[in-house]
Amino acid sequence: MTGNITLGLLWFAVPMILGNLLQQFYNIADTLIVGQFLGANALAAVGSAYSLMIFLTSVLLGLCMGSGAIFSLQYGARDKEALRRSAFVSLVLIGLVTLVLNVAVFVWIDPILRLLQVPGDVYPLMRDYLWIIFWGIGFTFTYNYYASLLRAIGNSVVPLWFLAVAVVLNIVLDLVFILWFGWGVRGAAWATVVAQAVSGIGLCLYTVGKFPEFKIRREDMRIKWGTVKEIAVYSSLTCAQQSVMNFGILMVQGLINSFGVAVMAAFAAAVKIDSFAYMPVQDFGNAFSTFIAQNFGAGRMKRVREGIRVAVISATVFCIFISILVFGFARPLMLVFVPEHETEIIAIGVQYLRVEGAFYCGIGCLFLLYGFYRGIRKPGMSVVLTVISLGTRVALAYALSAIPVIGVLGIWWAIPIGWFLADAVGLLYYRKLSSRLI
Repeated sequence: MTGNITLGLLWFAVPMILGNLLQQFYNIADTLIVGQFLGANALAAVGSAYSLMIFLTSVLLGLCMGSGAIFSLQYGARDKEALRRSAFVSLVLIGLVTLVLNVAVFVWIDPILRLLQVPGDVYPLMRDYLWIIFWGIGFTFTYNYYASLLRAIGNSVVPLWFLAVAVVLNIVLDLVFILWFGWGVRGAAWATVVAQAVSGIGLCLYTVGKFPEFKIRREDMRIKWGTVKEIAVYSSLTCAQQSVMNFGILMVQGLINSFGVAVMAAFAAAVKIDSFAYMPVQDFGNAFSTFIAQNFGAGRMKRVREGIRVAVISATVFCIFISILVFGFARPLMLVFVPEHETEIIAIGVQYLRVEGAFYCGIGCLFLLYGFYRGIRKPGMSVVLTVISLGTRVALAYALSAIPVIGVLGIWWAIPIGWFLADAVGLLYYRKLSSRLI
């Protein structure tokens, strides 16, 4: 990225933010329509499935993000031959992982659901939903892989357009399959899979046809073990970060399921609002990572320092604004997903949102730290921070919720405590590192 740093970061980040906000509509549309028309059990099933889906797709997303950071470094250094070679190697490696993951989830779907302590009246609905959703894993990989290639060269707009079409299609198909055909949770799942196929295949065809720098030649297909090692190490560390983060969330989901359908349904709705609220700063952190990687790869340390300043100010302002909105409008936001007569579910969801909503600056800082360490070739530090954040969250959630006077409230408070502990470690390491690196 060149030119004005503030405008450049925002110009690159906004399409990514809009894209991931749209991507959230895949499951949010399912949750909203299911919650309003199919009842609490169906809402609990689809909402709980979301945590498992995010964990599985986070493996692929992490691999694509790690490869994307390598692509950005090579693009910043103007090494197009290395860029094409890395694109081929990452396509093969991540494609193989996708295939293995797809087979594994079909084989072990029942043991996974039992591990998550899914109640008996929710179990068949959740299993039906997931069995269909798993057919879309390959499309999820295809979209995220080609999106990472385009973002590496500074093009974050094209993935947004393909995603926008897919989201509209998902919502339309949700309504058709659920309300018209009467397919229930299966209809919500098929709507998502079809929409994912449209975005993944469409973006693949567009990228291959329109961007010659990604056209892999015969000589690029020769395996160089240095390239394989670089892609494997970088991608696996970023994958580990994403997987650890979402595995911790999955463990918390299992704990939540033990509290019954009302807590499950409340969490299912509230976590969508929560994710939607902080998704922009998460994507800003990813855009920040690309900015750091390109400029670090080109040796422009002054722009790196200025980019850090701009990113911190922008993320802080946004997080304060969104915290005020979520804290103040927690109940109306819950009513979007849950009928007004479900008073217990609404009350639990409002409690969750007001605890999390007050502390979005904590996760905003954490996303910037993740992006910074990926951008300067230290993805291992992002893994360390994720382990601290999620380890604290899981340990405190189980410990505090076991105390009768605290109960489920302890699960909610464990989340921001984990954020701030990881922030403290990340900032201390940055202070030590910055004097000699940047």
